[in-house]
Formats: sequence, structure tokens, C-alpha cells
Amino acid sequence: MENRTDQESWYDDESTYEEWEYPLHEYELTASPNDFNVITLFNFIESGTVKIPGFQRNYVWDLKRASKLIESMIIGLPVPQIFLYEESRNRFLVIDGQQRLMSIYYFIKQRFPKKEKRTELRRIFDEHGKIPDEILENDHYFTKFNLNLPEQLPNQRNKFSRLNYSTLSEYRSAFDLRPIRSVIVKQVSPKDDNSAIYEIFNRLNSGGINLMPQEIRMSLYHSIFYDMLYRVNIKKEWRRLTGITEPDLHMKDIEFLLRGFAMLINGDKYNPSMVKFLNAFSLHARDYENEGVKYFESLFESFLESCINLSNDAFQSTVKRFSITLFESIFATTCKEAYANKKMVVGKIDPGSVSQMKTDSKFLAAAEKTTTSKSNLLTRLKRASEIIKIIE
Repeated sequence: MENRTDQESWYDDESTYEEWEYPLHEYELTASPNDFNVITLFNFIESGTVKIPGFQRNYVWDLKRASKLIESMIIGLPVPQIFLYEESRNRFLVIDGQQRLMSIYYFIKQRFPKKEKRTELRRIFDEHGKIPDEILENDHYFTKFNLNLPEQLPNQRNKFSRLNYSTLSEYRSAFDLRPIRSVIVKQVSPKDDNSAIYEIFNRLNSGGINLMPQEIRMSLYHSIFYDMLYRVNIKKEWRRLTGITEPDLHMKDIEFLLRGFAMLINGDKYNPSMVKFLNAFSLHARDYENEGVKYFESLFESFLESCINLSNDAFQSTVKRFSITLFESIFATTCKEAYANKKMVVGKIDPGSVSQMKTDSKFLAAAEKTTTSKSNLLTRLKRASEIIKIIE
């Protein structure tokens, strides 16, 4: 398996992120401004009142940028407002401002995450629902958060350089009590569809870090079904088939798993766009109970077992990148009968039939352009059902 460092190049970009918009005028939203001080926001995060969604676990700022934010707050310069989505009473999701909030959180904790450990920290966060104190104190994952600022200003020495939260001295109270404008957004109606909030996530994310649909989706539709996707995403056999050893930082591999299950369960009901389809499926998946989720996990494990004779590049296109259209078609076809009977996949996928799929003219025509159109998607599923063979 190739251990690629450029994660942007490991999969085919097949228009998963087509442009689409929800008609926001059909939704009733409220937005209430509040001025929470720094220590209050820190306590909100610490207690879980303000939830750091999935995409925020991938902290991307470097120490210099985080230090500049803290310095601005200490000396009283304005900082951008943050947006919170009221999920329920006293429970909020961060819509915009995750990097600023996490910089504040880490500064008060006096720990800064090492860049090369952030993917691993995401796994730890998934397992515990937070970063445990013993991990925060572990120098394997974190370094000390001392402000990384220029030592010398034009006319004087920078008195904040290398300070940390404990050594702020008389400036600590001013920092703790510094108010930050926090806009709380709430969707009043319809109550059973938070798609408008998805679009708010999509339009408000800023600071040069564009969020991918799956990162936003993870925040809005997190469930025990998503927890299951995270567990299977790190399985060795699945990583072998994706072609990369580490999970994708922007959760593309999670999205591919989501698409596979969505096609298996609701593929015959698919209507564009793909983003809207996956959002609706994710919303529905929040209702899955433990028993059903355990079955899906076992089903996927049986699918991986059926792939045991396939080569590492079985799901790769001719340009040696993972093909989502190929994977989802084969996954849905292989698991269809087992899913209908609530059983496991029995037998092994014939490698020759996968090779035939990759050269089939009808499948390729439906996979090369307008891949998310209903007719092309149904054609791909149909060709997979006609070509893929299971050897028992």
C-alpha cells in the first residue's frame, strides 16, 4: 500500500461537491448576539455546552497565527465574531470561529497540538468525546503554548513574547474578561430539517480554511451510525483498499463509506444533488438504533472479507486513484442480497469481474461525466449487478 503524503491526490474528484443551494426564504431563523467573555467560552467548551464538531478536531492553525490572535485579545484589538448554532437548550455547535475558539482553549490549557499528531488526536477525540488530560499533558502530542511573537517591536521589546497563560501577570484578568461577540443562530422551522443550518455552515466558514461537505455533515448529523463509520474507516483491510494508510484529513474516506451505505439502502430512491441526498440519508441515520448499527458494522466487515482476494488497487481508476463510483457500485451490489435478508456477505468477489467492470464501456460512460445524475448512477448500479461475481 502506498503511504501517500498528498491526500488531495488519492481519490478521483468526481463532482461530489456540485453547487447547490437551499431556498433559505422558506426557513425561519433567529440570530441573537451575545457578548461572552473568554473564560465563559472556555468553560462552555470544557463542560460540553459548546460542542467542538468533527471538523474542528483537525486544528489547522500554526503557533504564530494562534499567538497573534491571543496578542490581539490581550491588547484590546477587535477580533471577528463567532457563530453558534443552538442545537437544543444549553447545547451549541460552533458554526464559524472554530480555529479562534480552539486557540483560546489551548492557550488557557497551556498546550499546543503537534501538527503531525493532529490526525491521531482526532481519533482520540472520537473515542473519548474530548481530549483527556493525560493526553494534553503528554509531550508526544503537545508542546508548551508560549506565545510565539516577534521579540522586538520598532521602538521597544515585545513584552508578550514567550509568555503563557500562567505568566500573563496583570494582563490575565483582562484576557479572561475580554468579551467576544457570539451570534447564536436557531432554526425555528421546520423543526425536523436542519438543512438551512448546513448552508449557513457552508457560507460562513472563513479564515482561509474551506470546509468540505462531509466536515459540515459530521457536525450536523453526528450519530452512532457515524461513530461506526469512524471505526470501520481505520480497519486495516479498508485502508489497504483506499490506498492510503492514514484517514483523510477532510473526511473524504468517511464520505465514501457513507455513500456506499446510502447506495445500498436508498440507492433506488436517489435524486440529485449528491450533497442533498447524503444529507437526507445522514439525517435519517440518526434514528438507527444500536442493534441496527452493529449489523451494518458486521455487514461491512463481511464485505471486507469478501475483498480478500482483490489487489490493493482494485478500486482504483486508470489514473491510480480511488474511484468512488467503482467502490459504491461494487459495495452496494455485493451487499444487496445479504442486506435484504439481514445476513452477512458470503463468498469472495471475483477479481476478474472487478477488472471487467473497470473496462466496461457502459459503466465507464456513466462514470466519466455527470456522475451524480440519477440515470448515470442507476446505470452504474445496474452494470455492477450484471458483472460482479461472488465465488462461494
